[in-house]
Amino acid sequence: MAEQRAMDRALGALAGVAIGDAMGMPTQTLSRAQIGLSYGVITDLTDAVSGQPVSAGLMAGTVTDDMEQSLLLARHLLDRDGAFDEEAWACTLLDWERDTHARGVNDLLGPSTKRALEALQRGVPASATGRFGTTNGAAMRIVPVGISHAPEPLATFVDAVEATCRLTHNTTEAIGAASAVAAVVSAGLEGARFEDALALALAAAREGEQRGVASTLGSIAGRIAWAVDLAAGKYGLDAAVMLADQIGTSVASHESVPMAFAVVRLAAQDPWQSAVISANIGGDTDTIGAISCGMAGACAGFSAIPISKWRLVAAVNGLELENIAAGLLEIRRSRSARQRPLERAS
Repeated sequence: MAEQRAMDRALGALAGVAIGDAMGMPTQTLSRAQIGLSYGVITDLTDAVSGQPVSAGLMAGTVTDDMEQSLLLARHLLDRDGAFDEEAWACTLLDWERDTHARGVNDLLGPSTKRALEALQRGVPASATGRFGTTNGAAMRIVPVGISHAPEPLATFVDAVEATCRLTHNTTEAIGAASAVAAVVSAGLEGARFEDALALALAAAREGEQRGVASTLGSIAGRIAWAVDLAAGKYGLDAAVMLADQIGTSVASHESVPMAFAVVRLAAQDPWQSAVISANIGGDTDTIGAISCGMAGACAGFSAIPISKWRLVAAVNGLELENIAAGLLEIRRSRSARQRPLERAS
């Protein structure tokens, strides 16, 4: 039963990233007023309108960099039995960037990742390329780490998160944000509901914000705690629109990641409702959707996601996640077995 639950939740987390990303694709970078003029209220997977500044021409259900980079990270871990190789990861991201240009998609890179890769190509060592990365690119792709690593011991868990952040997002803000998201995912696989996972997420954020280059924007753990407190006792899109004005929905980790946490609470942990809310609040809608729906999926399971929505996203993007989820879970089991103390012979 525990293994079935873990598989359901691992699939829920990965599929959640894809669905949240695809739902937010048509509205990303737009203000709420622009969303209203172009779409009204987004209630389903939707084609991007012509003239959309980032995703014009993309059909309903298409994923963007959030899911693409999540899959890149998942395959990187699977190819190395859970180990992370920073130099190989740099090559992976550079190859992916070239592929996006070949596909005629030139705006998928977030600002921190773009800056880091440009620095890498100029010869800046990988150890220094992420020192200005405060945006949400690390948090948006962190779900595979949450699946492949148990949450305890917490410092070891955050070590794994930090390793995947350093190249592009080596700052306290970004590492703390990614640690919080990964902790919710990892706790979900242990059986936790979202509300139960919040204490661990805040502890992981506090641990993560001890790593990397110091941010001047205060505590990301404090921002997440504040955002979920604002969402307490509230539900739905109207409340999300109100909170978005206070929390912010930009690409900055200190806005979009706390907003994603608030969205999951406002959606009562429902993955699809997390995606719907995120798509309509303006700003970095695809990434807020990917993060919130990924966390909700990890805590509610794939079985909570409407199957018709998943089938469309899977078909449009050619996604097959079962083997990826199973491989990441095997890494998790192997790591846990290695960390478990040997039983004393009787």
